Amino acid sequence: MSQTYRYNRENATRTAGTTTVKDAIGQLLKAYQLQTRFNETYLEAFWGRMMGTSIASRTNRLYVRDRKLHIEIASAPLRNELVNAKQKLIQLVNKDMGADVIDDVIFI
Repeated sequence: MSQTYRYNRENATRTAGTTTVKDAIGQLLKAYQLQTRFNETYLEAFWGRMMGTSIASRTNRLYVRDRKLHIEIASAPLRNELVNAKQKLIQLVNKDMGADVIDDVIFI
């Protein structure tokens, strides 16, 4: 007779003094002052998810340096649209990241 164990989150309890993996990683990043670089790398890695495939497919290069997002766009009309919506782009990225990661966007 085997009994199937089912994990029920509602009945799960956390022992006092323990922390979640997410919180532990957050504390680690803060302790080693890596949170900023982590956010920048996350932005670079998930650009396509944030902006969608139409913008991501026309992005040749993307990197963050000194809180400035550098973007090389292959399409001139798209580049002009993004230049005109620069502040909205900054707000969108920072909102999606949940922190102020970039202060400016530079189109290269």
